Amino acid sequence: MQAQIRPVSQSLFQPAWWLKHAHLQTIFAKYLSPKQQVSTQAEMFSLPDGDELQLNWLAATDDQAPLVILLHGLAGDINSHYIQAMLAQCQTLNWPAVLMHFRGCNGKPNKLPRAYHSGDTADAALVINEVQRRYPNRPLVAVGYSLGGNVLLKYCGEQAEKNPLAAAIAVCPPLSLAACAKRINSGASKLYQRYLLGRLKRSTLAKLQQFNEFPLPLTPQQVQGFSSIEQFDEHYTAPIHGFLNAQDYYSKASSKAFLRHICIPTLIIHAKDDPFLSDDVIPKPDELNPHIHYELTSGGGHVGFVYGSVLKPKFWLNQRIPQFIIEQLTK
Repeated sequence: MQAQIRPVSQSLFQPAWWLKHAHLQTIFAKYLSPKQQVSTQAEMFSLPDGDELQLNWLAATDDQAPLVILLHGLAGDINSHYIQAMLAQCQTLNWPAVLMHFRGCNGKPNKLPRAYHSGDTADAALVINEVQRRYPNRPLVAVGYSLGGNVLLKYCGEQAEKNPLAAAIAVCPPLSLAACAKRINSGASKLYQRYLLGRLKRSTLAKLQQFNEFPLPLTPQQVQGFSSIEQFDEHYTAPIHGFLNAQDYYSKASSKAFLRHICIPTLIIHAKDDPFLSDDVIPKPDELNPHIHYELTSGGGHVGFVYGSVLKPKFWLNQRIPQFIIEQLTK
């Protein structure tokens, strides 16, 4: 009997009454997270093209525990509140973990003019294969946030039945990049665009200084003049990574078209009020498959999902993600 596609699940998560608004969830999650940093071991991981990226390892004493591979969001890093929250949860559970920084996201410029993008699965594949080589007897699970979630889902779709992961979780992934670029360039969401664009501009300006002969006809003045993520993608992200333009990049890098090919248990979490995502991001039933658990919450913003009291705020992702992993590994 053919397995049935799971319907979109309306999650029971309810945002804190004092953080009902999507923007409050999105912004204050960062400031409400525990400030004690989890200690990790940094490793520079060499790539075949001569570049490198940074891995941060969290050790554990439980030899049977799953190893959690983390992928951060756009302009994220080891200090991102959601990464620190998940590392802290892994530490509490005595689970080993590793954060893969995308190229140039560890606070230092990477060695090549190129950077990373939302569909860049090649580096993730190399890291996952290396983790599997080093730990052949451990179940591997991966958690991707926002851009990292899109990369993870695209990777899982590409791998299909050859996927070395036992399970995957994508939090607020921009499944349709064109729709997300349009959404973040409208209304109050422009505040987030300004923040992210500022970080992208700074890293690109550093690259222009780093390379005497930059492979793109870009000047510092042009970079400073970018007013939207789509403009940045049109003039830097797309051409530096071999795409014709921003729309070509969005079409080929969006993970929505890859969902139906996923063959491992996969949890996708979205909030209806996510200021980064429009309704166009929500997949239709024929874009899913029986391996995918798609949970849509009534609130939570973008990688927020805060509940509890003012004095004791809690982060739902810290419970939901490990719960899903345990459920899949104990079946």
